[in-house]
Amino acid sequence: MKTRFLLLLMSTASLTALPTFAQERVWRCGNEYTNNAAVAKEKGCKVMEGGNVTVVQSPRPASGGGAASNPAVRAPSGSPAGSPRVEGADQRARDGEARSVLQSELRKAEARQVELLRDYNNGQPEKQGGEARNYQKYLDRVADMKAELARNESDIAGIRRELGRLPANGAP
Repeated sequence: MKTRFLLLLMSTASLTALPTFAQERVWRCGNEYTNNAAVAKEKGCKVMEGGNVTVVQSPRPASGGGAASNPAVRAPSGSPAGSPRVEGADQRARDGEARSVLQSELRKAEARQVELLRDYNNGQPEKQGGEARNYQKYLDRVADMKAELARNESDIAGIRRELGRLPANGAP
């Protein structure tokens, strides 16, 4: 018993003897953070206090210089830097394909909705098997049917929203 206590005491003492890692001072300069005091003083940054700060930098795209090399100045394009340029005809073809897929999904969801409504029968579906003797089982199935109807309605609304976001046929 004494040896266990002694081992526990020694291991605890060795863990507390390890150096603790305190975070360096971090300054906030707008949306940028730095731990370089000279840069912080030059830019007039404020010291961050009240907890640790974790900053994860995204990789910067390789560029030839100019305005693209300064992360604060961005090109006015709507696509992310480094993304391939798609020609107008190719984009129209992609939009047309997306529209046809969404329209197909919408038809399937609407057909499913009609089937669900028919089975639901205004909240009075036909009883199946042991539901005549177990009314709670029937109520649970009716509740599941109602929830499935609501999910399917939500899916239909989402597909219609996506279709509305696509450009009209023939538009760039």
